[in-house]
Amino acid sequence: MNLPTEIFGDVIVVHTPEEVGTDQADSLEALLVTLERRNVVVDMDATETIDSRGLTALVESQRNLRELGGDLKISTTHDSNRKILEMTRLDRSVEVFDSVVDAVRSFQ
Repeated sequence: MNLPTEIFGDVIVVHTPEEVGTDQADSLEALLVTLERRNVVVDMDATETIDSRGLTALVESQRNLRELGGDLKISTTHDSNRKILEMTRLDRSVEVFDSVVDAVRSFQ
């Protein structure tokens, strides 16, 4: 999976695709732990749909990154994504920010 990224110091921002579902989840999970930075912000503003497997990939990626000394945080202004993260309580285990800038700054 090839996704757009941006580097800010020791943080890398990954912009997720329109759909994060069963077909993309394994590739996304593999990508997030092989990046050149261990502190990752997943920008979900372009994501229109995410299913349970996509959510699991985010949780597993965070666990794997923490084992490697990093962390994963989410950035999204998309109301549907925020609602899904709240309903599944994922926002209790993964920090969610309104902007990429705030998420990147939270690593400092």
